[in-house]
Amino acid sequence: MFKLLSAAISLVFLLSAAPVSETGSSEFNSGKSGFSVRFGDEITPYHVTGVFVLPSQKLEIEAIGQSAGTRFSLHSQSGQHRRLSNSGWEWQAPEKKGLYPVRVIDPISADTVLLNIFVMVPRSEKKGEYLNGYRIGKYPVTPLNGLESYRGPRGFIEVTRENEQTLISPNFTLKQFLCKQAGDYPKYVVLRERLLLKLEIILEESNRNGYRANTFTVMSGYRTPFYNKTIGNGQYSRHVYGDAADIFIDHNPRSGIMDDLNGDGKIDHKDAAILYDMIENLYHEQWYKRYVGGLGAYKERYPVRGPFIHVDARGTRARWGR
Repeated sequence: MFKLLSAAISLVFLLSAAPVSETGSSEFNSGKSGFSVRFGDEITPYHVTGVFVLPSQKLEIEAIGQSAGTRFSLHSQSGQHRRLSNSGWEWQAPEKKGLYPVRVIDPISADTVLLNIFVMVPRSEKKGEYLNGYRIGKYPVTPLNGLESYRGPRGFIEVTRENEQTLISPNFTLKQFLCKQAGDYPKYVVLRERLLLKLEIILEESNRNGYRANTFTVMSGYRTPFYNKTIGNGQYSRHVYGDAADIFIDHNPRSGIMDDLNGDGKIDHKDAAILYDMIENLYHEQWYKRYVGGLGAYKERYPVRGPFIHVDARGTRARWGR
């Protein structure tokens, strides 16, 4: 337990203390709080983070990296919670699907961490290929190589016109990860928190290296198995499991394709390579090991699309396209 806590505190320190260069980062807001919060197996240093649970699920929440003895407070208008320590609680989700904000507050600094907790619709409510009229399709019966990360999702986040702009990290909204398939609301999406944390780290690193962006354009986030099949992708694509994103920087000018990152007057695979190499370099950092996953580079295919990169948090290393 002591080793786990020490490792968690080390991770918090490294995430919070990462250097920020003067080049390209002066206007970027990483959205980091003065303390971090552990929820389940994840740790967030950010002022706001999306969390995805099932009805009535119990979730341990703990403020970490703070001065010893500080008695934090937790504010939640829904669900039940009980204090476990000065900085920890057990929170139980309501039975009804929906968004339930939970706020952890440092009484000394008044700094806060907001957990936007979504109670998902259990997978058991899916009827055939459909959930409430929205076509999901079929997940593989057998996980790839028996890996737990390739089991079908436990539930689906219901997305409405009212909640789609909800922040699920400081610089990303729920809407950015919606499947591109046609259909009216409500829509459904699968997301894993580690992907969101990973994207924020990459975004901050991009700005630190002088590649300015307030967010990434998420060209493809979650894909339903139905949609994934219609575009000819394999059934085990990480996109159907909610921990993958195809991204590019589109900041100056906003054009719908990747920015000219290397300044050569062209927008091509060399710009995607810059992001790829930057992300690859993060793997030399010990604290980044928990974000191990896939990394791929894709060349431009005009007039259909420009270059982009794929990142995921599958838990094992995979590389392609570079």
